[in-house]
Amino acid sequence: QVQLVESGGGLVQAGDSLRLSCAASGLRFSSYAMGWFRQAPGKGREFVAVITRSGTTVRADSVKGRFTISRDNAKKTVYLQMNSLKPEDTAVYYCAAALDVVNTRSKYEYDYWGQGTQVTVSS
Repeated sequence: QVQLVESGGGLVQAGDSLRLSCAASGLRFSSYAMGWFRQAPGKGREFVAVITRSGTTVRADSVKGRFTISRDNAKKTVYLQMNSLKPEDTAVYYCAAALDVVNTRSKYEYDYWGQGTQVTVSS
């Protein structure tokens, strides 16, 4: 049984930092691309960042220069370091795992999802 469990969300002020973690179990973690998506109230789930099994990273333009994705295969964990947070970053953040992925920005390519963690940034 595959499980992805996010943690690290919370309520912060604009300009603050947070680090999200996603612990995986039940899958060969090193074989999967791991992505972060987010969903704000009334909006669709949007791509934030991905790290492939080879370590290549891609980030959405809206978070470049502020967010960094990384992974620790020994701990089966993927991280999202979020700096200089803005109110528009407020959303539920989800991690996801994809085994065979072509378009890493597409939510439809991902096989497994976590339950999400809330990030709220006040102005």
